[in-house]
Amino acid sequence: MTDAPRLRKLAAADLEPGQLALYEAITGPLAQAPLPFQVVDAAGGLEGPFNGYLRQPILGTALLALGSAVGGGMSLSGRERELAILVVAAHQRGDFMRYAHEAIGLEVGLTEVELEALRGGRLDVFVDEHEQAVAQITQQLVTSGDLDDDAYRAAVDALGEATLFELLTLVGFYFTLALQMRVFRVGVPADS
Repeated sequence: MTDAPRLRKLAAADLEPGQLALYEAITGPLAQAPLPFQVVDAAGGLEGPFNGYLRQPILGTALLALGSAVGGGMSLSGRERELAILVVAAHQRGDFMRYAHEAIGLEVGLTEVELEALRGGRLDVFVDEHEQAVAQITQQLVTSGDLDDDAYRAAVDALGEATLFELLTLVGFYFTLALQMRVFRVGVPADS
């Protein structure tokens, strides 16, 4: 099996109108934001999951909107959000996801020790009860795809229904991206 990327990066000049609108949505606000990871390469090609989004702009636009929604401003803290994403990345062997979200994780306060633990699937470094609950729930979701009755009750007790829904959506979104990037052999940008 090859590790070479399976999707060629599309140039803006080659895009249909729907693709171009999505490309501009990605390269405009997202790429101009002070992100600690690369979204656009030197030739204007999209990195990470964004190159795949262009293949089906209706779905790509929906994924971009969902990513913005789960990206912050709800009940999960930045640390909780990033540790959940990194649990998914470790389980799914998502190189780009790990590259991007370890950088974001550092910005929101995750430590190198915590990042190393997450890479190895260890959750014991999180002492905050809420963070520990997020980590354990996410770990169970990525390994079994479900919460049994006891785990569900514990999750609702720890997080509440609204935050559990948020976490389920976050995990499902990043699981989808991990699948897409794995199948398309999306790696870390060459100059990173």
